[in-house]
Amino acid sequence: MANQIPERKDVKESDKWDLSTLYKSKDDWEKALASVPSLTEKVVAFKGKMGESADSLLGALKAYEQLMKVVESVANYAGLLLTEDEGNAESLDMDGRVTMAYSKATAELAFFDPEVIAIDDKKIDEWISKIEFDDYRIFVRKLRHYKPYILSEKEERILSLQTESGETAKSAYSALTNVDLQFGTVNVNGEEKPLTQSTWSIFMQNPDRNVRKEAYKKFYDGFAKNQNTIAALYAGSVNHDVFMARARGYESSLASKLYGDKVPESVYRNLIDTVHKNLPTLHKFYSLRKKVLGLEELWHYDVYVPLVKDVVTKTSYEEAVEICRNALSPLGKDYTDTLCGGLLGGWTDRYENKGKRSGAFSSGAYTGYPYILLNYKEDDIRDVFTMAHEGGHSMHTWFSKNSNPFLQYDYTIFEAEVASTFNEELVFEYLLKNAKTPEMKNYLLAMRASDIIATLHRQTMFAEFELKAHESVENGKPLTAESLRKIYRELLEQYFGPEMVFEETSDMEGLRIPHFYGAFYVYKYSTGISAAIALAKRVTEGGEKERDDYFKFLKSGGSRYPIESLKVAGVDMSSPAPIQSALDVFADLVNQLEKSL
Repeated sequence: MANQIPERKDVKESDKWDLSTLYKSKDDWEKALASVPSLTEKVVAFKGKMGESADSLLGALKAYEQLMKVVESVANYAGLLLTEDEGNAESLDMDGRVTMAYSKATAELAFFDPEVIAIDDKKIDEWISKIEFDDYRIFVRKLRHYKPYILSEKEERILSLQTESGETAKSAYSALTNVDLQFGTVNVNGEEKPLTQSTWSIFMQNPDRNVRKEAYKKFYDGFAKNQNTIAALYAGSVNHDVFMARARGYESSLASKLYGDKVPESVYRNLIDTVHKNLPTLHKFYSLRKKVLGLEELWHYDVYVPLVKDVVTKTSYEEAVEICRNALSPLGKDYTDTLCGGLLGGWTDRYENKGKRSGAFSSGAYTGYPYILLNYKEDDIRDVFTMAHEGGHSMHTWFSKNSNPFLQYDYTIFEAEVASTFNEELVFEYLLKNAKTPEMKNYLLAMRASDIIATLHRQTMFAEFELKAHESVENGKPLTAESLRKIYRELLEQYFGPEMVFEETSDMEGLRIPHFYGAFYVYKYSTGISAAIALAKRVTEGGEKERDDYFKFLKSGGSRYPIESLKVAGVDMSSPAPIQSALDVFADLVNQLEKSL
C-alpha cells in the first residue's frame, strides 16, 4: 500500500468486498426497500387473528419472516456501503431511508409480540408441535419466554411511549463528552497536540512519562469539572433501569437484563468472585511492570505504555491469511479453506481509504457473505490478530445461517465473542511457537497478558461497578458524584493493588465509560474470553470429538440459549471453572514474562 490514503474510487476491486451477494445493483436494493410497506401490510393483515387457529399463526409467522429477511438485507447493504465512505451523501441517504422504513414497520407491528404471547399455553404448545412449525417453534418459544413480564396492552403502550425519552441520559452524555467537553492540548516534543476522547489512548501509550502525566491530568480534570452533571446523567440511566425492572415485576435490574438470555445471576456473581480470588496475580503483574519500566512509583498513567517495545515486522495481507490458515488448522481444512477463501475473495474490504470507518467489524446476515471490514496495515502485527478475530465472527455466522432457519439463526452477544477470541488464542499460540527472536516472544507474551487484563479483569471491574451502582438505588441510596466516585475508587484500589498510585481525579474513570449506559453488558466480554480460552485448550489438546463439539456450538446459532449452546461445545459457563482456567492462563503468562524480562 502506498503511504498516501486513497480515495474510495481508487481502491482496487480485488481489495474491496463484493456486495453483489446481497444485491446485484442499487436498483435491486431500491426495489427491495420499496417492498417493505407491502410486506408489513401482509403481517398486519393477521392482527387479531393469530390466536384463532394454527394456520393463522403459521401464516403470520411466514409473513413476518419474509418481511424481516428483507429488512435485514436492505439494512446490511446500506450500512456496509456507508462504512466504505461515511461522508458519501448517497450512502447516508440510503442508510437513513432504511432506518425510517424499519421504524415505521416496527410501529405497525407493535401488536405482534403481545398477541403471540397472549395465546393460551396449551393451545399454542399443541400448534407448534406440528411439523409445519419446525422453522418457527424455537422463535415462538423464545418470544413466549417473556410472558411472565409482559403487561396489559395499555401498560405496554405506556412503556413503549417512553422509549425515546428513556435514551435521554445516554444521548446527553454522548453529546457532553464527545462534543462539548474540551480537554486542551498536550505538549509532545515541543508541539501542542489536541487531547480528545480519540487521542487519549495514544497519549497513554507514549513512552515519555511527562506526556502521559499531562494528558492524564488534563483529561480527568475535564471530567471532574463536570462531575455533577455527568453523575446526574448516569444516575438517570440507572434510575431508568430500576424503574423498568420494577414496572415489569423483575426482582432487580440485574435480573431483568439477564432474563432474556436465561443467564443465572450466579454467572455474574461467580465472575466477580473468581476474579477477586485471583487479584494477587494481577497485582504481581503490576509489580513486574513497575520493575521493568524502572519506576520508583507506578502511577495509573503508567499502566498502558507498552511493557515491551514494538517489534518491527512486515506481514503482507496474503501472508496474514496464511498465518490464519496455519494457526487455525486444528479446526480442519474445510474451516480454513472457507475462511481463507473469504478473506482472499469477496468477504473482506481490506485497506483504509478516505472516509472509511476506522477499526474492524464482521457484519453477517442471513443473505449474502458474512462481510468483514478491516483497515489492514502490514507493519502492525496486531492486525493479524484482528483478521483472525473478525474471521471468527464471520465463520460463526457462516455456520449459524447454514444450519438454521432464518428466525433462529442469530446468536446472542453472550456467545458472539467466543468464536472470535478462540481464533485469536490459536493465532497467539502459533506465533509464539514460531517466534524467531526473544524480542518477538516477549512482545507477544506482553500483548496477550495486556489483552486478557483489558477483556477479563477490567470488564469484570466495570461489571462490579454497575452492580454496586444499581444495588445502591434499589436499596434506597441515591447516586451522587461523591457516592459514585467513592464506589469506583474502592474498586480501583482493590483491582490495581498496593503498587498503584492514583491521582485525586482517577476515580472519574467510572464516569467516563459509555458502555455503562447500556447496563449489564460488559460482563459478556469477560465470560466470552474465558469460554474461548477454555475451548481453545480443549480443541487443541483434544481429538475429533472435541472439535465436533465446538462445531456444534458454531452451528447452533440461536437454536439454544447461550449457556446451553456453550455446554454443547464443552464448557459450562454456569460454573466458575472456565473463569478460573482463563485466570490460570494469565498467571502462566505473567510467570513467563517475569522469567524472560
